[in-house]
Amino acid sequence: MSHHLSGPNLRSPRGDARLDLTDLFVFPSADAPGRTVLIMNVNPYAPTGGAEFHPDAVYRINIDNDGDDRADVAYSFTFSAPADGAQHVTVRRATGEAAQRHEALGEVVFADVPVAFGDAPHVVSSPYGGYQLSVGLRSDPFFADLEGIVNDFTWTGKDAMAEANVFGIVLEVPDADLGPEPAIGVWARISLHQDGQLLSVDRGAHPSLTAYFNAEEVKDVYNTGEPADDWEKYREPWTAVLQHTGDYTTDAATETLKLVLPDILRYDRSRPAAYPNGRTLTDDVTSARLTMVSGGKVTTDHIPPHTDLLPTFPHLGHPHPYPPAG
Repeated sequence: MSHHLSGPNLRSPRGDARLDLTDLFVFPSADAPGRTVLIMNVNPYAPTGGAEFHPDAVYRINIDNDGDDRADVAYSFTFSAPADGAQHVTVRRATGEAAQRHEALGEVVFADVPVAFGDAPHVVSSPYGGYQLSVGLRSDPFFADLEGIVNDFTWTGKDAMAEANVFGIVLEVPDADLGPEPAIGVWARISLHQDGQLLSVDRGAHPSLTAYFNAEEVKDVYNTGEPADDWEKYREPWTAVLQHTGDYTTDAATETLKLVLPDILRYDRSRPAAYPNGRTLTDDVTSARLTMVSGGKVTTDHIPPHTDLLPTFPHLGHPHPYPPAG
């Protein structure tokens, strides 16, 4: 759930967990006023599905700062080929036309930073510009009774992600680099270099959309799409979903879908961060989505936020013990 296993039939895109976006978070820095934290988590149940980031992929966080649903700023993360259990990440910041392309373009903000695959996070600061970065294996902050949801809301009290890990990409940036106004839109994308092309294989912003709203045969196409096209393409089929699951009228469904279509997470820095205004690590997004799709009939899955989060950067908890991959 959330954005975990966002390929068809509850599998990772292309069957590769390294290409599976799980969650996106946006909230103010706890350490430095005037900065924003962007977190892109990938690789559900890491590292059993993939022991490293995909070296042929571009992991990306996009920022719309003028309200046209297209990227004006983009932070791209690319990874070296793993060697002897080690891997390095380079971060680039693109603006303008380059931000709307899926390639890793723009100025280098961090170069060849080690990825932390052990318990302790590796935190680095840019010598200029007020950036912080930490990339590596962390505990999964998403919380939900997935078994209960699948079994017609027969709650089990079990948090499916209580002992799960992800690969976390955590970037703290100066607010001024996001745009001149406090209101922005944010979404993430993973693209893969293959056969001489760069193909989008996963994308999203709001949690738990594709699992509830997209038919299996649509999921791959959705993952290649652009948010600017979402309203035209998905308003009608998603309206039908809400009418079926929550007894919505057409008008009520249309108003409700304006919260999540286009699939861009809105964040106004002049207001407190709490989903759907940004998203913090403790926001109960599962209950929010259950309330939406059920038309208010189901309002919670009774699972609380995780307690292993760090109070300061990089915020994601230490990884849980895990069996060796394979």
